[in-house]
Amino acid sequence: MSAKVFHSKETFRLESGETLPELQIAYHTYGSMLPDGSNVVWICHALTANSDVADWWTGLVGEGKVIDPSRHFIVCANILGSCYGSSGPSVENPKTGKPWYRHFPAVTVRDMVQAHMLLRKHLQIPHIQLLVGGSMGGYQAMEWALTEPGIIGKLFLLCTGAAESAWGIAIHTAQRLAIEADHTWEQDTPHAGHKGLKAARAIGMLTYRNYQTFVRTQSDPDKEKTDHFRASSYITYQGDKLVKRFNAQSYWLLTKAMDSHNIARGRHEDITVSLSHINIPVLLIGITSDILCPPEEQQFLAHHLPQATYHEIDSPYGHDGFLIEFEKIGKILQDWF
Repeated sequence: MSAKVFHSKETFRLESGETLPELQIAYHTYGSMLPDGSNVVWICHALTANSDVADWWTGLVGEGKVIDPSRHFIVCANILGSCYGSSGPSVENPKTGKPWYRHFPAVTVRDMVQAHMLLRKHLQIPHIQLLVGGSMGGYQAMEWALTEPGIIGKLFLLCTGAAESAWGIAIHTAQRLAIEADHTWEQDTPHAGHKGLKAARAIGMLTYRNYQTFVRTQSDPDKEKTDHFRASSYITYQGDKLVKRFNAQSYWLLTKAMDSHNIARGRHEDITVSLSHINIPVLLIGITSDILCPPEEQQFLAHHLPQATYHEIDSPYGHDGFLIEFEKIGKILQDWF
């Protein structure tokens, strides 16, 4: 199922003050919407995902699953700055007739949400029954709930936080340093920065999983080895796989956007006050072994969101558990939803 594309010819103003001459948003929908929008489930994706949520979250989205197109109208939009059809470094700049590449302006999570809102209006969606987001998707969901409070009915947030942590910013900086160390990364070519992106993915993989996961799955039984270790092969494989499907300039740009995430920024209030404004039912899930966005981040949300329900999943899969532990997550969501 290929993505649809919403194309707005209106100038799109970014939070930085810079503008895009026009806006392009790739998106997928599944199922049919009821007239009042009471069956709309909008899913915000994370860093390197795309809008085909039925493909990358098959355990939760699909026929017979907890989020089911026979009962729900499901929407997922590719985020601004990505390389899967939405405006970003890979998309043509209408002023030059060539892809933006490194010249695409800086974006924030709020810019992504503004693009989602334009698409919502284009699709004539009056109400979103459930807004879902894991990791960076949760950043978008919280910002959206604050920006259009009357539109969102409920939130479902996984492995996410109210602001990017110093730990997260440090990881992203290390990843960008890896990309910047590739002298090709600013070139105007589709393959710019591929070696740097491979290294950045390697850094990311260490945070998506954890010590226990690597020891359990990537240890070598051969004690005589001095090279070509299984863990090395795995990291190399994951880097190669991302390079084949993603863009280094988008990765650099989107990690910068994540760093900017703080729901209190510009609102002249403490972050706890900002959270208190999200006065709708919220389901929160944290994963015990997540070292990238650990459970303390979700516990903080649970403490300060007025209508929060918190569940913690004991899983060995770390941050990636929100994509893998679909049976446990689906049961929790079904019982709450």
